[in-house]
Amino acid sequence: MNPAQLRILEIYDSIQGESSLAGTPCTLVRLAGCPLRCDYCDTPQGLAKDSGAPMSVDAIVERVRASMRPLVLVTGGEPMAQRALPELLKALSALPAIVQLETSGAYDICSIEPPVRRILDVKTPASGESARNKWSNLENLRSGDEVKFVLCDERDYAWSRDIVRQRLRASPATILFSPCWGRLEPHQLAEWILRDHLEVRLQLQLHKYIWGSEATGV
Repeated sequence: MNPAQLRILEIYDSIQGESSLAGTPCTLVRLAGCPLRCDYCDTPQGLAKDSGAPMSVDAIVERVRASMRPLVLVTGGEPMAQRALPELLKALSALPAIVQLETSGAYDICSIEPPVRRILDVKTPASGESARNKWSNLENLRSGDEVKFVLCDERDYAWSRDIVRQRLRASPATILFSPCWGRLEPHQLAEWILRDHLEVRLQLQLHKYIWGSEATGV
């Protein structure tokens, strides 16, 4: 039995809307609380550290196990702000499912061990939180990891392009460029990527196209 607890905002079954596994049925475990305040945050109800409710590692794992999905996404909020996260990830990794962790990158990710696949959400200038990026994380990426840039405008794109060229040229991780919903048109981002011969993957938020940008719990 594992009595450790985490604050959980929600757990639900959905289709993974992002990453290289977009379109895969998954169980999403959203942890509550985040010290960052990104300008485009789409989960403001989960920012407060006392949002959500406490739930034991065992209860979370049983809820995930009951869904029997091939993929588990642990996200937030900022999952790494909770001390019991490594225990939760270890327990989830024992299930017959791929486990992804999405984190802002403001925390050192070295403690997150395989087989967990880490998705590092690098904060761009328009997020208002680019000063929080822990750049050493880019040096500790491995195969199966992914790096996501949410882009709001051409300045964000140019900044991110330079990061890719200067810091991620030889990275084993998949690099994702995602247009911020309602602020940057996908076709414009595609044109910039093609123009610059940039070796990245354009990512759309599939769940928003399926259920709409305002839907929650899907």
